[in-house]
Amino acid sequence: MTAKVHHKKENSFAPGEGGAARELLPAADLGKDNEELREQLRQERDRHLRTLADFKNYRRRVEREGSKAAESGKREIILPLLSIVDDLERSLEWAGDEGQPFSNGVRLCYQKILTLLNEQGVHPFESVGRQFTPELHDAVAVSRDAQAEPGTILQELRRGYLWNNDLLRPAQVQVAEGSI
Repeated sequence: MTAKVHHKKENSFAPGEGGAARELLPAADLGKDNEELREQLRQERDRHLRTLADFKNYRRRVEREGSKAAESGKREIILPLLSIVDDLERSLEWAGDEGQPFSNGVRLCYQKILTLLNEQGVHPFESVGRQFTPELHDAVAVSRDAQAEPGTILQELRRGYLWNNDLLRPAQVQVAEGSI
């Protein structure tokens, strides 16, 4: 007779056998897990939106700085051109006769430079006969003039220019006594 030996399984993980599987895995709280995941998702979305806003601000700042650099570069080119315009104006005062080829050549160069400056938004402004304004004028001479009201600009020694309605170069002027 053979004896039947029953081997008892000690480490059984099958469901329904002693609840060993239940002891290894904690009870799931799906509602809490969902809420935690939603909070993490909200935080990531907020971080993403902040990063996107930071990038947009960075891009605007870079564009602004680039525009400033471009404007500064233009200013460095335009200011010396104004000295050339001044020299051409003095040359034309002495040239006199418009029939001479040399005078016509100087006039043509002068007109081309003025057209170029005009296209860039650079315009001269009139000063003679107007009141002295420290924001637009540099007084380099003062003289008495019985017919002029004190502070009136009598003569423009160097023309002033505006660039897109901002002062590019002040006019150097002679002012009637009493304004300074």
